[in-house]
Amino acid sequence: MSVNRSIHPRFPGWEYQFCPKCGGKLELRQVKRGEPERLVCTACQFIFFLDPKVAAGVIFKLDGKIVLARRAIDPGYGMWVFPGGFIDPGETVEEAAIREAREEVNVEVELQGLVGVYSYSGVPIVVIVHAGELVGGELRAADECLEVRSFALDDLPWEDLAFSSIRDALGDYLRRYMGKTPPEIKEEF
Repeated sequence: MSVNRSIHPRFPGWEYQFCPKCGGKLELRQVKRGEPERLVCTACQFIFFLDPKVAAGVIFKLDGKIVLARRAIDPGYGMWVFPGGFIDPGETVEEAAIREAREEVNVEVELQGLVGVYSYSGVPIVVIVHAGELVGGELRAADECLEVRSFALDDLPWEDLAFSSIRDALGDYLRRYMGKTPPEIKEEF
């Protein structure tokens, strides 16, 4: 089966047509029975695994309120998130979560524990979220943020969260770290 349709069937939007090793044409093939089709080079037989990206995030409070940032980039421009982003090569999940808090909202945090790991069918991203404690810095919108605010629990902008992982992690954080029940959100992300 040819990949000329330019979209991998399991990850819409991932457009790969040529081998990263030799430049040969990629095609979808069944490499091993029981596994999904893989992109395979027709020239050198290199198997191009489309592994998911891994992102790290951190949820923390300022004066008892949860800190969120409004995104200044797509996807989710103008919507609310906690600090987070992709892990750089050679960086640990924990280092990435701490770095993202510094880059996005100008604060230093210490991680307190794992909130959860979030993945969704058809989405090639795994999000790992920690709870954190604010230990330094001055809260302000920085890299990739329009604004940053701290929200009382009753004022969290559930309908304006950028991604399912943000909603799900905030819900888990409220349950596990604050003993609260998040509201039922019917809107699909």
